Amino acid sequence: MDKKYLIVNTGSASKKYSFYIGEQKVYNAHFEMEDSLPIVTESAEDKKEKRKIAKKEYDNAISLIVESLICHNLIKDKNDIDSVGIRIVAPGEYFLTNRLIDKEYMKKAKEALRKVPLHLGPALKEIETIKKYLGPKIAIYGVSDSAFHSTIPEETKFYAIPISDSRRLGLQMFGYHGISVQSVVSKAEKLLGKLPEKTVVCHLGGGGSVTAVKEGKSINTSMGFTPLEGLVMATRVGDIDAGAVLYLSEKLKKSPHKLEDYFNNKCGLLGLSGKSSDIRELLVEEEKGHSESALALKLYANRIKEYIGKMSASLGGIDLLVLAGTVGERSFIMRQRICQGLDFLGINIDDDLNNKSEGVEVDISKPESRVKVLIVKTDETEEIAKETLRLSK
Repeated sequence: MDKKYLIVNTGSASKKYSFYIGEQKVYNAHFEMEDSLPIVTESAEDKKEKRKIAKKEYDNAISLIVESLICHNLIKDKNDIDSVGIRIVAPGEYFLTNRLIDKEYMKKAKEALRKVPLHLGPALKEIETIKKYLGPKIAIYGVSDSAFHSTIPEETKFYAIPISDSRRLGLQMFGYHGISVQSVVSKAEKLLGKLPEKTVVCHLGGGGSVTAVKEGKSINTSMGFTPLEGLVMATRVGDIDAGAVLYLSEKLKKSPHKLEDYFNNKCGLLGLSGKSSDIRELLVEEEKGHSESALALKLYANRIKEYIGKMSASLGGIDLLVLAGTVGERSFIMRQRICQGLDFLGINIDDDLNNKSEGVEVDISKPESRVKVLIVKTDETEEIAKETLRLSK
């Protein structure tokens, strides 16, 4: 009999759920805020419904989902759910392996929570809610957002602090968006028939990262010990001088906890523009002549360019550039700005093809371009589902 299992992907302001029977996805639910009110968009039996819900229903989403699954005759009751798979964003060697979430896992996760509360907190809260509703014996599997980056070599993953401190504290680059990168690498291989040796993947959403993939394995990435490092993101700071961090702490009189919130939620596109963290809104503001919005977009595109160059150097060249995530898939304007001026790497995109490509998987490079440029839709849910099914056998 095919296993029935639920896949969970939590964010700081949204939650996604999918229900599988065997390898087939039969139900989706996306919980998010719209105009400061919680909504859910459900998909089942080729039907899609979007509706407003109460805050209590958002917080206890598992209850609403089980009711919907029963309503759609996908389960008889909550006991029909065999297992749950959930995306885990946490630093530490322990979390580079996908595994059953048991008492030891929860203990280590709560220790890691102090390092990345904004990213790990929602997942741990969801695990507790699910166990309370489905019962403590339900098998929940943690699928690591860093596991794909476990192949990054030592000369890349360590910071230049005393190595004894790095090893004692477990302080090194772990990288994130690994589930997404694994997904688009698999898809690119299917689209092209064979994955080129030297691939650079840009995952560009609210968070963003650039990864160097050599012969299918990660060898470098822009995110580090936490998801704060690297690109300019929606509200995250990205790269910043360590001296500047100390200076800000002193001048703004912020404790480490408050500074963490500042770097995660007050910086990036939002901080630079003073207007919005949304690329679409900033493009509108730029059109109106708002100089800070224009500056935010310039910094955003420029940082991505820099990291494409850096990852190409790590690889010793580049054969394929993959653009994924909400911005990579949908914003032809930002794709054009990111790729502009990268002809020295052999990257030349077809502007007409780029301009009419939204939400499709397509090669937008010119025929003469030495580097292929693919738009690929990431499917984190599918990757989490594959791992959950494998672990539950």
